[in-house]
Amino acid sequence: RVEPVLRQQMEQALEHNESLASLVETAVRNEVRRRQAQAEFVRRGLASIERTVASGEGIPAEALVAKLQAKLAAAKQRT
Repeated sequence: RVEPVLRQQMEQALEHNESLASLVETAVRNEVRRRQAQAEFVRRGLASIERTVASGEGIPAEALVAKLQAKLAAAKQRT
């Protein structure tokens, strides 16, 4: 069940000649696409991590943070 306040907000958001069902369908389709894109993003990220680990070419987080901090310090000195 949809809470009465939410239903009222949904009905107020309807465009000309739009039904509540079509609004809900559009919202669900958009959410499904968003979730699929998020899952694909995570899948690609995990695959990238696996490739980096397998290749042994990764940079330890501590080294990367130190490098970024050095760049930041240098940029602050220039300003």
